[in-house]
Amino acid sequence: MSTTVDLSPISGPSAWRGDELAGSTDWIHHLTGAERTELETLGRRFVADDPDLRTVTAADYPIDACAGLIEECAREMDAGRGFVLVRGLRTEEYGDAVAGAIFYLMGLHLGTPMSQNQFGDVLDHVIATSDKTLDDPTALPSRVRDRLPFHSDSSDVVALMCLRGARAGGLSSLVSGTAIYNEILARRPDLAPLLFEPWHWDWRKQDPDAPADTYESPICSYVDGIFSTYAGSSMIFSAQDYPEVPRLTEAQIEVLNLFDEIAQEPGLALDMDFQPGDVQWLLNYAALHSRTGYVDHPEPERRRHLLRLWLRRDVGRPLVPGFGKTVIKAGNEEDKHLPGGRFQIAKAVVPNYDWGL
Repeated sequence: MSTTVDLSPISGPSAWRGDELAGSTDWIHHLTGAERTELETLGRRFVADDPDLRTVTAADYPIDACAGLIEECAREMDAGRGFVLVRGLRTEEYGDAVAGAIFYLMGLHLGTPMSQNQFGDVLDHVIATSDKTLDDPTALPSRVRDRLPFHSDSSDVVALMCLRGARAGGLSSLVSGTAIYNEILARRPDLAPLLFEPWHWDWRKQDPDAPADTYESPICSYVDGIFSTYAGSSMIFSAQDYPEVPRLTEAQIEVLNLFDEIAQEPGLALDMDFQPGDVQWLLNYAALHSRTGYVDHPEPERRRHLLRLWLRRDVGRPLVPGFGKTVIKAGNEEDKHLPGGRFQIAKAVVPNYDWGL
């Protein structure tokens, strides 16, 4: 395994710019009639069967018409742009339970769903349940309306399904980690090597039950010609709250700020206007995600509501040792009896409105 730091620009399909993709629809898969019919049929069967979300498998719900769709999503994530948007589900016709079942079934065919919170939920929600802002240290990013900084989630794959959009704003934003690195390399080649060194990340803030205050991971990995990114500067800066963590150097602070500045520059990111039924599949190692701030509809039942899946997807991607955040696979014994978890689809698609207040 070769882990040599390559200080030359990284090329390939993952090195895209948003302003180049915005004029095309190559990254959108429009469902065929046969694909939509199969997914809706399986979704209704899933709701009727009411399986335990922690133990159900893809083999329980084989696909035929959607085999090519699943292969395309996997290929784009693993070796393409790093993401794909699937459009064409009629979620407003059959409601949240069937929509959530379809989403979960697709996820089963692309990886293993993982716990996302202290309740062990394998299907979670992005919905504003309070009026807090990110300036509040108790605010949960998924439960507020603020614009989010670009970041990676604690999984191999993160997927979102739009049930309802915002009154205004709330665009889903993606940016290529490869493109950000190339820009840093072009502007500050003296700082670029720092991205391949280990950084301390705040584990306790991400998970109150974490076994340690922090974990260590590089921001960039380059192994056997495969470039990967794991980013989220807020967790690096937050780790500085622990006295045992080494203080960031001026150069480290400079490269973190430059990384975030470049990610926000016009033209680099791709903003998607989520429509009800849209499903976004994203490989965390290839692209970072965020969203724009938004305004909700006044009626609670119309507020912006996305379902979220975290998947473990082992495709043999070469990474430097200790890259990213170690996470627990759903279905482990310690996850099976967590109080408050929602492990049937009809309950799982209803947000926990008491969490994040």
